[in-house]
Amino acid sequence: MRTPSTALRDLAPGIAGMALVGSSVTVSRSLVDAPLFAVQAARYAAAALILLALARAAKVPVLRPRGREWLWLAGIAATGLVLFNVAVVRGVAHAEPAVIAVAVASVPILLGLIGPFLEGRRPSRRVLLAAPVVVAGAVLVEGTGRTDAAGVAWAALALGCEAGFTLLAVPVLRRHGPWGVSVHAVWMGAVMLAVLTVCVEGPSAVLEIGARQWAAAAYLAVMVTAVAFLLWYRTVAAVGSGRAGLLTGIAPLAAAGAGAFTGGGVPAPAVWLGLAVVIAGLAAGLRQARRPPVKVPVRTPAAP
Repeated sequence: MRTPSTALRDLAPGIAGMALVGSSVTVSRSLVDAPLFAVQAARYAAAALILLALARAAKVPVLRPRGREWLWLAGIAATGLVLFNVAVVRGVAHAEPAVIAVAVASVPILLGLIGPFLEGRRPSRRVLLAAPVVVAGAVLVEGTGRTDAAGVAWAALALGCEAGFTLLAVPVLRRHGPWGVSVHAVWMGAVMLAVLTVCVEGPSAVLEIGARQWAAAAYLAVMVTAVAFLLWYRTVAAVGSGRAGLLTGIAPLAAAGAGAFTGGGVPAPAVWLGLAVVIAGLAAGLRQARRPPVKVPVRTPAAP
């Protein structure tokens, strides 16, 4: 039976990882005018090298994928890395950023429903009840915004890609662990984006990236990719995709906090209300159910 300290130790990496993901919203604003595929290809290529170096320093073996594992890992790279970035960047051209953020914040519902089936168990009633609460809080934090049909489609694609980033990792986490999944997904994503750079933007697109944009890409490569991926997959492997999915509600809170810290102003009352709702949903969904005490039968002495 897990103690509260053990449960907190399992959840802490995921909390930190989602906080880093939330901080990326503010940093990514510097990349609006940069070549999309070129910047992301450089980001993930650097992250792959960092992950390999850290794995070697930590003496963690990175296993070679085999059989269907190639498909699962390529699916993570294609959805969670490539298509997700395309959906976000193209989506904000048709919808306000809040619309995309709210769609992504709805991922706990998908993870709570689908994740347990991939892990060979039933969905937790506690998680299913808490997921809509976390989503409602995230909506209050991010707000709602204007959009059109194309914006809704891009938002739905971003939601599916964010869910795929976790769900597609479930079948390969047991053998490869957080390190292996992170390394393979990142280098595959870098290769896919490099091909898109050559075919769509041209090799010279790398020369159009400015110094400030390189700095933003470096932060995304180190903190939001290499570090956050390891933290997130560690929590998914420890507590399951359903419970871990609730932690995605932390990302919009971190984004709001980062915006206020960088001069975006004090959050509105609706944001504070959303913060309280998300915390309540997390507390309800992540709290472990108490097990009834085991009754030990008392033996009566035999009659003389």
